[in-house]
Amino acid sequence: MFTMGLIGILLGLALLIWLAYRGWSVLLLTPVAALIAALFAGEPLLAHWTQTFMGGAAGFLAQFFPIFLLGALFGKLMEDSGSVQSVARFIGNSLGPRHAILAVVLAGAMVTYGGVSLFVAFFVLAPMAQTLFRDANIPSRLMPAAIALGTSTFTMSALPGTPAVQNAIPMPFFGTTPFAAPGLGLIAAAIMLLFGLWWLGRAEASARRKGIGYGGNLGIALAPDQAANDPLVRERATTANAFDPAEVQRGQASPALPPAFIAFLPLLVVVAVNLVMSLLILPRLDLSYLAEDRWGPTSPAAVSGIWSVIVALIAAILTLLALNWKRLPKLRESVDAGLNASVLPVISVASLVGFGTVVAALPAFELVRAWVLGIEGGPLVSLAVSTNVLAALTGSASGGLTIALEALGSTYMQLAAELGIDPALMHRVAVIGAGTLDSLPHNGAVVTLLAVCGSTHKESYFDMVMVAIVGAIIALAAIIVLGTMFGSF
Repeated sequence: MFTMGLIGILLGLALLIWLAYRGWSVLLLTPVAALIAALFAGEPLLAHWTQTFMGGAAGFLAQFFPIFLLGALFGKLMEDSGSVQSVARFIGNSLGPRHAILAVVLAGAMVTYGGVSLFVAFFVLAPMAQTLFRDANIPSRLMPAAIALGTSTFTMSALPGTPAVQNAIPMPFFGTTPFAAPGLGLIAAAIMLLFGLWWLGRAEASARRKGIGYGGNLGIALAPDQAANDPLVRERATTANAFDPAEVQRGQASPALPPAFIAFLPLLVVVAVNLVMSLLILPRLDLSYLAEDRWGPTSPAAVSGIWSVIVALIAAILTLLALNWKRLPKLRESVDAGLNASVLPVISVASLVGFGTVVAALPAFELVRAWVLGIEGGPLVSLAVSTNVLAALTGSASGGLTIALEALGSTYMQLAAELGIDPALMHRVAVIGAGTLDSLPHNGAVVTLLAVCGSTHKESYFDMVMVAIVGAIIALAAIIVLGTMFGSF
């Protein structure tokens, strides 16, 4: 029966990957794939759908929906107030075409580390990159890689305190904060950034030697104004990040951009409030009431990290509204668009988690568990491999990370206690691991970014692999070695 169960898991997973890549909705595919796995294992189908699958999906929604909701709202208000454009323009004008690649990378890093949703950043940074790259005569095929380096690598997984949902997911499992292993996170971020800039600079220099300028090797893809409403882009994108691209064009953007310092302020509020809540306020509060039965099976360590991010995003939203009230001509429409933008992504990722919950409940999963935990190199290596593989298969860093931790999180915590490993180190390894192979060709962020840049996989994907996957893997290996030698810092 174990053999049939394992075949069912692999068959369900293969069906999920194949049909999702062809544009089918994961809302349908995930329960079907889960039921196929349960069928081959000889397990009750309806019980696994309504109790196991929905229980796992509901658990994810209960923990992380507030972050998806507030993050999408903040990103939409930043966009419609003109704040994202103002930040991007300020950095672009300050560095100029001579440093076009660096300007795009830093602009992306600034807005995403400040809490702006990935896809909002894409739609703002693509026009900025086109202008700078055209003026500098840099091949347009490098635009997606430059944007990906700034938005989808070190600010998503490595920089301590990032409000990205991927950085929030390990907190309930490991009892950590958004600032887990800050020293190792900074080292990993530096490796990703420097390697990516080195690679893009090398590619630019090579193109100049060959006489290839901005228009050389330009692929043909969706125009940026069409990408948000493309059904295939939308379907894949909603499993990769916390914002539904279809809502980008709704609401009304401000005709006048705010001054740069006003645009930067809400981003700084996110980081500052997150830090103060995580390190100063919540540790000093009496949260013993959480032991009461009415709050369910939780603890201060399980919720404090989530609460820090929630309060930080609320403070940033209020700051943004106070500074930009007159720049939001249709505030209700902008708010509606931001809130609506969170729904499909969070339900899509929750459905992936539901599939993983069913698989983890099957007897055959013990074979998978034994294989993962038996990987040579210790728990840090096996944790990195498991999050890498699951993020690659699902095309979602958040989905793959949650599936891995739902299935094995308690086991890794037990191993950490036995071996004296700081949970903060496990947190950082898990997040960076999930942010590597999630950037395979079927990933929604990859598909969307290529679309808004007017490029194709053939022209631009190799450079994206180098900056988003190879650089992240090098950083992951470095922090595993440093964490093993020196512990968490």
